Amino acid sequence: MPKPPKSVAILKIEGKSHRTKAELAARERGEKATLTGVKIKKKDAVRNNIIANREFTRLQKLLAAIDKDDAIYENVLNRYCQLYAECLNFEVERDNVFKSIDEMNQTMGELIDSGDISLADFYKQRNALYSRTISLDRQIQNKRDMMLKIEKENLMTIAAALRSVPKQDPVEEDPLSGLFS
Repeated sequence: MPKPPKSVAILKIEGKSHRTKAELAARERGEKATLTGVKIKKKDAVRNNIIANREFTRLQKLLAAIDKDDAIYENVLNRYCQLYAECLNFEVERDNVFKSIDEMNQTMGELIDSGDISLADFYKQRNALYSRTISLDRQIQNKRDMMLKIEKENLMTIAAALRSVPKQDPVEEDPLSGLFS
């Protein structure tokens, strides 16, 4: 698979290119045409969630560094940050269930000896907690899959924006070509 072309900004930083000034100017105009010029804004759901808000701010800074903090990516970025926060919340909940299982295992002898719980009931409760962790793992995996799809699409969208830039200056008609017709 061929590499996407480098942006004009990267070519300027590198200080070397086989393209003419006219070709670079045409590419720069094309790159600017793929953006709206409007900055990304947080949605209320992201602003009200501490984790999503922090992730949004981090990603917005990264996108600003490459001049891609454009409103065209706003919904994707907001959705991604919400999924990120939901995923972390599920991971915390799963860790709490694991702690509960550990506590149960440590106090198993005391609970059974005191008659508070039968061995069968103990295993039923422990198995229910294990089932809960499996359910949480599935939810986490689903969220991670959605996040990966957004990451791929977002990267591909940015790369597609770079690929959609005309690589060459439009060919100008030779003024002498009309003389011989």
